Amino acid sequence: MNKAQLTDEIQKILGKDVSKACAEKALNAVIEAIKVGIKKQKRVVLIGFGTFSVVQRKARTGYNPQTHQKIKIKASKALKFKASKSIKL
Repeated sequence: MNKAQLTDEIQKILGKDVSKACAEKALNAVIEAIKVGIKKQKRVVLIGFGTFSVVQRKARTGYNPQTHQKIKIKASKALKFKASKSIKL
């Protein structure tokens, strides 16, 4: 499902009173709020949906698959999502 399809689903759930533009604004607001929460507090918990958190990846050695040369991969931060029990398949 892409963003446009998700916007359509939001509009269907909210009913005919809500326009597509309003549904898209709501989706964009939720996405932006999650981004802000992750940047400020490093974790966003949505009960019944899941948890977004920032994890630290260690520096490691990898290799270039074309040349098979070893390369150093720097330490970095990554976004992690853990689904709640009610949403797991």
